[in-house]
Amino acid sequence: MSVAAQSVRTDFTLRRPLATGQPVVYWRLGSIAEQRYDVADQPMKGEMDPFFFLTKHKNFIPHEYPCRTEFAAERRGKHPQVSSEFDAGRIWLPFASPRVDLSGFWFRPTVLGTWAETIIEAVSAGEVLLRLRTCGGAVLFVNGDEAGWMAPYGRNLESAEDLKVALKAGRNDIRIWFDDLAERDARYYFQLDYLWGPAVSIALPIEVVSAAADAMEAALADMRFERPAYDGGEVALVTGVALPCDAEVAVEIEGDFMSIETPVRFAFELPAGRTRLPIADTERLPADFRHFKVTLTVDGHAASRVFGVEICHARRQGMAPDTLAARIDEALSEVAAHAEADTVRALARLAKGQEGAETDAMISRALPAIEDCHDCADFILVPLLWCRGAYGDRLEAGLRARVDSAILGYRYWMDEPGNDVQWYFSENHALLFHTAAYLAGGILPEARFVRSGRLGLEQSAVGAGRVRAWLDHFEAWEMAEFNSAPYFPIDLKGLCALYALAPDKDIAERAGKAVIRLLEIVARSAHHGMLTGAQGRSYEHTLRAARSLELSGICRMVWGKGNYGVRFHALPQLALCLRDHGLSVPHELEAIASVADDTAWEWSFAQGQDRFARLYHHKTRDHAMGSAAGYRWNQWGYQETVIHARLGNNPDAQIWINHPGEVLQSGYGRPSYWGGSGTLPRVHQYRDLAVVCFICSDEQPDFTHAWFPADVFDAAKVDGHRAFAQSGEAFAMLKTDVPLVEVKGGPTAGNELRAPGRRTTWIIRLGDRHAGQATLDAWAAAFTDLAVRSGADGELIVEDPEYGTVRFLADARIMAEGRTLDPAGWTVRGEAMRMRHKQ
Repeated sequence: MSVAAQSVRTDFTLRRPLATGQPVVYWRLGSIAEQRYDVADQPMKGEMDPFFFLTKHKNFIPHEYPCRTEFAAERRGKHPQVSSEFDAGRIWLPFASPRVDLSGFWFRPTVLGTWAETIIEAVSAGEVLLRLRTCGGAVLFVNGDEAGWMAPYGRNLESAEDLKVALKAGRNDIRIWFDDLAERDARYYFQLDYLWGPAVSIALPIEVVSAAADAMEAALADMRFERPAYDGGEVALVTGVALPCDAEVAVEIEGDFMSIETPVRFAFELPAGRTRLPIADTERLPADFRHFKVTLTVDGHAASRVFGVEICHARRQGMAPDTLAARIDEALSEVAAHAEADTVRALARLAKGQEGAETDAMISRALPAIEDCHDCADFILVPLLWCRGAYGDRLEAGLRARVDSAILGYRYWMDEPGNDVQWYFSENHALLFHTAAYLAGGILPEARFVRSGRLGLEQSAVGAGRVRAWLDHFEAWEMAEFNSAPYFPIDLKGLCALYALAPDKDIAERAGKAVIRLLEIVARSAHHGMLTGAQGRSYEHTLRAARSLELSGICRMVWGKGNYGVRFHALPQLALCLRDHGLSVPHELEAIASVADDTAWEWSFAQGQDRFARLYHHKTRDHAMGSAAGYRWNQWGYQETVIHARLGNNPDAQIWINHPGEVLQSGYGRPSYWGGSGTLPRVHQYRDLAVVCFICSDEQPDFTHAWFPADVFDAAKVDGHRAFAQSGEAFAMLKTDVPLVEVKGGPTAGNELRAPGRRTTWIIRLGDRHAGQATLDAWAAAFTDLAVRSGADGELIVEDPEYGTVRFLADARIMAEGRTLDPAGWTVRGEAMRMRHKQ
């Protein structure tokens, strides 16, 4: 081969350095081979577990299904089954992630398998040490020869294996086959670390000249949305890196893992030199938090990245109607016309008199998931039972018969035989399973339920007993998944169905009281229609979505503040309880949900069995903040968000702080980049002052961060250790004991502040113009010197200009202004104290 030909070939190579101790992060991946994994139908033993996410070992969830037991017996500790031909087509770009991460959500047990390939160029031949990490199984091949394997197959629990292999001088072909059994949420990834050996680099062959590939990666690395959320106007992505050549752009827009909508797709050309990618007007895009997969292609070389943003059709929705009756009608109309086409929307349509082929088709499309017992089919089934019980005569006869067949064939609890991976253990799922059994048996009292073998009346009686036991637990301890925005609507889904449809008066009455209690908790934790506070389980798509979250729609209907998205669990059911079944929400909750006067509310309560979560909330008309007190300090977290604040009347003007569970953005980790905390911090809050102290695990990312959407605020600035913000009349300061880093590129550019290191203390201080400082600068000057000093026995002390000496004790008590707040004494019922806000 001539020197010129060699130069051309080399130019079609993605070259990256690979230092000792670093992960190999550039790969070519094959498609995911998927094969359904069914085992014989069998019952399981177990009950609702109110502590399932209080993990004892890292963030490992211990419950095991028969499919995992059988899969482990078949494959754990045995050579993985390399079950497909080698193929590797698409490029994996890391964007700071050390892993090749294909995690996701599978609704039935499914065996996954994927090939990955890269090229390592070694300066000289020699032995190297590699560390292979995965949760499932993996086989490593070097230059065509098998070099090692591992097969822990621990569900979502990482293991590592060190492998010594020989590299030759020059090009070395590295291939990995990795596989696992996916059950619901699956952490499906591998990581290969280069621990020691000769000097090496990555040299991955590609289809385009390296300069173009480098520019494509740099453009995606810097790319972000122009705004942190959209309630109108054109949605567009921008980047600071212009491509040197024309590129094809494909954008695929989809919802979270529960969304049933077909992704929306756009394709267009991006001329060389352009740095803005206009997508479409907000109203042309589906509402809710959406993932935009952006793929750039040049001469056959494609590079992709996923970006997340909230879309809300607030411009179309306008202001909420003045009367409750009108808002109820609006809510039903909104769901009937604009929601995802599921059984919740079908119920709203039937309640509005919109029966017929279109409504029947929504129900028909939902039935396969119920018939096949997909995970989360209970979410679909409860509103379907409402449709069948209240409006069955409006369904086409053949469809009604198929609905009845699906009802009779469903698996209603783990003690009935099945081979699914429905999640029986969490509080919200348990309620829906028991509600469904109770109501289904009543709808078909003389029919035989296939899996239990019971007649409908017997099935209903068993369900009623379990519903009553669930209500006993709720009335004693309330929400296990404490104060959680995504799980309020799911609990309300079941409770509203019981209130409206339960044959037994005691169950209906207790369910109605539970509905009102949940609405009271929302009202006390909301700030102008937006839940603000610590949450036991959170996701990026529920934290970053403010206006389009279902709780916002519920607040709009009940109290007149909020907006609608397109995904609903409970809104039409709650609307029907209010419209048709006599449910009445206490009038005084409206003034609590949206404070309009000079009142400051302090709200302390406990949730979860044995009061394991003690929660504190403080709000005025201008700002709000909520936190978890004494909650699992320094332990591995799951999906808990333990400090959250809002400023002013702009729903997007929110701040929370966490330790990322993974570096991959828009990933499926629990915890993820924004949802939850890798390591839970020590948190104290007294009114508008909070201290958040992180001592993070060495195995987890080496920074903590705050969601700080600078462009949303009326004013914002970052100065060394401090960041200040104003929204409306409200002010906020964040202060850390290390210099803050503003993220200026990538998906969260302009919205994220980082504190490098695993040991960091944050101070959060809220205030407002009414406290005597007319400007943000004046207010900042008063609070800029706030600091945390250590006292005896682990005590933390802050000298606050307004509160004086505030002492945060190691047992989570707080002493300030002559008061002692002791979370150990907080009750499930809680205590709300109304104060005069200082001016």
